[in-house]
Amino acid sequence: MNNILIIEDEAKVSEVIKAYLEREGYKVYCAIKGYDGLNLFNKMDFQLIILDLMLPDIDGEEVCKFIRKTSDVHIFMLTAKVELSDKIQGLNIGADEYLTKPLSPRELTARVNALFRRVDSNKTTMLSYDNGKLKIDKEKRSVLLKGEDIILTPNEFDILYTLALNEGKVLSREQLIQNVYGIDFEGYDRTVDVHIKNLRKKIEDNSKTPQYIITVVKVGYKFGGKRDI
Repeated sequence: MNNILIIEDEAKVSEVIKAYLEREGYKVYCAIKGYDGLNLFNKMDFQLIILDLMLPDIDGEEVCKFIRKTSDVHIFMLTAKVELSDKIQGLNIGADEYLTKPLSPRELTARVNALFRRVDSNKTTMLSYDNGKLKIDKEKRSVLLKGEDIILTPNEFDILYTLALNEGKVLSREQLIQNVYGIDFEGYDRTVDVHIKNLRKKIEDNSKTPQYIITVVKVGYKFGGKRDI
């Protein structure tokens, strides 16, 4: 079971998030002050910390810095600050995700689930789908379709791997760009569409009715393969 620590001074917010996460099977602990959160962190083993930046006793940024001195635990920052400079600062001091309020508990729960899917996937180098029809080897950066090697460009592989890790979750072009190219990408966001088109030609039986890379109109793309157990 994955342990999650919520450090949030609004008790009602913590209670709602806690309820949603516990429905997914996580063990959730809450602290309303930064120092209380640090004390809990030092006493227990957590796999994720959801950290509000506006705390009554110490800034969330300082809490993050303290944690990063000794741990690489995943940290989601929650804040009302929406400027790009604030996001960059948060990522630079050690946040894994920087989420702006108001954020729906359903979206946050989906992001937490996606995180732990990625963590679980990283325990193995091979992702396999549909009884071995499609295999993606992270370490070798190779793809097998029906046992045959499929040659992908680096960006095509990264897009496919990112979608596969977030199986079932819809990713916008902006999210794919951030994951594949980084936040400093200054190109044309339709670049993703070009790579998606080329990927479909290579891995889909019929690119017009794709099985793996599915378009969600006006939102983005999601991966439709069924993970092999």
